[in-house]
Amino acid sequence: MIKSELIERLAAENTHLTHAEVERVVNVVLGRMVEALGDGGRVELRGFGAFSVRGRPARAGRNPRTGESVEVPAKAVPFFKSGKELRERLNASEDA
Repeated sequence: MIKSELIERLAAENTHLTHAEVERVVNVVLGRMVEALGDGGRVELRGFGAFSVRGRPARAGRNPRTGESVEVPAKAVPFFKSGKELRERLNASEDA
C-alpha cells in the first residue's frame, strides 16, 4: 500500500471528512514521525512496531564496476522493529 492508497481508504471509511482533510492528517502524522526520528527520537506504535535511528560507522567499500576501494562515510539509517501483535498476525496467516 502506498500513501495515496492509504489516503483513499481512510477517506472512504470516514465519509464525514473530505479527501483533503484526510490527506492533511496523514501528512501531519507522517511529518511528526519524521521530525521525531530526525531529532534522534523513537516512534512507537503499540501493536505495530517501533521506528528508531541507528548509526552506521564509516567503512571502506568497493566500487562494483571498477573494483577500486572507496570510503563510505558514517550515516544514520532508520530502523524498524515489528511489534508482537504484528508478528503474530503475519505468522498466523502463514499457518492458515
